[in-house]
Amino acid sequence: MLRLGAQTVPVLAKGDQYIFCQNLEDVAEFVGLQGTGHTPLPPEVLVEKWTMVLRAAQRYILQIPNQRLSERAIDNRDRSIRLLSHHIFRIGEAFLETAIDDVEYWANNANVPPADGSCSTGVEIAGYGDGIIQRIENWWSQLVDKSCQQKVRTFYGTPPMHQLFERSTWHSAQHVRQLIAVLERFGVEPNGRLSTEDLAGLPLPERIWD
Repeated sequence: MLRLGAQTVPVLAKGDQYIFCQNLEDVAEFVGLQGTGHTPLPPEVLVEKWTMVLRAAQRYILQIPNQRLSERAIDNRDRSIRLLSHHIFRIGEAFLETAIDDVEYWANNANVPPADGSCSTGVEIAGYGDGIIQRIENWWSQLVDKSCQQKVRTFYGTPPMHQLFERSTWHSAQHVRQLIAVLERFGVEPNGRLSTEDLAGLPLPERIWD
């Protein structure tokens, strides 16, 4: 990978060519397939689903005792429940930085941790989420071209904004599924459990911890 010049993963290589595996349609074309058969949801549906997912995350975070936020979300990865919960909303913030401020999107943009001393309780993380949800709603209401076909700058090229929008939506949704699993492990019924229908149309991994 270093020889090819790739600086992040996942990467798919063929000979001296490689592709960042950020979009499955691009991957399918790279390996000679005729697409994946997936039809992305329209932007107006994505913004509704993303908001619904983020509101669910707020509810779930408030159900987790503060003293347990420092525990690992899953045993085999060194990421606390606190950082996982913050990450769900940071994904939205990273998207807005690219969509509004033209910041080049890199995989690590969504992994920026909270500032020291901030987002240390469920209430604080949910409050951070409030701000991100409001900013997403404001961005959408003020967006002139709601087709989201305008190009954005990313480390893997300049795809239409729609592609990064969909990726950010399902990325948050995948981690909210993980929060549900954490609550279940604690023996707590999620407050307003997201249903299969709620997440329909998002290209989510089959497994929760993928």
